[in-house]
Amino acid sequence: MAPPDPRPAAPSRALPTAFRPLPDTAMHPALRTADTLAARLLPATLAQPARRRLALLSIAGGLGLATAAGLFGLNRANAADKPAAPRPALSVTTVLPQKTSLPVSFAANGSIAAWQEAIIGSEANGLRLTDVLVNVGDTVKAGQVLATFSAETVKAELAQSRASVLEAEATAADAAANAQRARTLEKSGALSASQIAQYQTTEQTAKARVEAARAAYNAQQVRLGYASVRAPDSGVISARTATVGSVVGAGTELFRMVRKGRLEWRAEVTSAELGRIQPGTVANIVAASGAALEGKVRMVAPTVDPQTRNGLVYVDLPATSRNGIPAKAGMFARGDFVLGQTDALTVPQQSVVVREAFSYVFAVDQDQRVSQRKVQTGRRVGDRLEITAGLAADTPVVVQGAGFLNDRDLVKVVQESEQKTPAAGDAPRPAATK
Repeated sequence: MAPPDPRPAAPSRALPTAFRPLPDTAMHPALRTADTLAARLLPATLAQPARRRLALLSIAGGLGLATAAGLFGLNRANAADKPAAPRPALSVTTVLPQKTSLPVSFAANGSIAAWQEAIIGSEANGLRLTDVLVNVGDTVKAGQVLATFSAETVKAELAQSRASVLEAEATAADAAANAQRARTLEKSGALSASQIAQYQTTEQTAKARVEAARAAYNAQQVRLGYASVRAPDSGVISARTATVGSVVGAGTELFRMVRKGRLEWRAEVTSAELGRIQPGTVANIVAASGAALEGKVRMVAPTVDPQTRNGLVYVDLPATSRNGIPAKAGMFARGDFVLGQTDALTVPQQSVVVREAFSYVFAVDQDQRVSQRKVQTGRRVGDRLEITAGLAADTPVVVQGAGFLNDRDLVKVVQESEQKTPAAGDAPRPAATK
């Protein structure tokens, strides 16, 4: 049996209403059980009902704090173990391929040449060139004087021929009078038949000499006309070899002229493509100078070069280009023959990425990841590019940002207006007021 406590008992104080003992009938069964265990286990100083309840509340509060701390640590551990959501690599815009009507054409190369180049030469022989009136690039009309030769010698010979004509005419008149008298004396028998025939022959000979003299006179007049070199047709002077003071022979080249100023494109086309071209086919041509022209096929060559196996196609060109840049004879030019139009699947040129000499597009899958697809390209019109293989018509492709993506990148698809809208942080700040 325990000895009595020698310390005096503490004076009893009145407890607040909240800590006053409750009757056993008002307590919850679980709380009643806990209170009984506390009365048996706690020290005597805490065995009073009010103090037992304070101890129980303290213990319950500690257990609650410990439980909350454990749950908080568990939640942090679960959050640390859970992987973070992936972030998109780029914000992009997408479009669907479109069906577009594109022209069917094939390209060819060739040179621009004069439609016809006239060679203007000297018809006079041994005359001195006194004046050259045109130069390279001048536009001339048919019959215009291009150069002149010295005509003094020709004029002197023309005067001599004129005198010969007059002399022949006088001789012919005398012979005609003698023949007439002989014919009047034919019945009288004063002249023999041979004499009469001789007078008549002399008359005919004199007439022939008159004609010869007149022909020589006309020839000198023509030669005098040769002293002036005239343009055989209208056109543009393309070359000049005439030099003032030179004495040239007949047939010497003095000028070259592009007749009518017309040019043509002589395209070299392979034997396989030659049959697809017909007279009247439209050709869009770009010269080396940048001149853009639209011509029509005038003629297809009937033969093919046995060395190159190419045939020539002659395309008439307009006098002026569409962009105002002139085209010159001798320029290299590339052109396309338009054979018709067909429907094609096209995408914006910006969506096609060229890597390692191959063309690719980036298709957006259902999981917002892009797949790099190899495609084959065809015709190009404006900013649209034809896709001949490797892409379906219902597959959205990336347009803006395609050049910065790799296969299986995660992207965020935005509309065009969203991508151009500045972020809140990028908005312009209002100006400071004083």
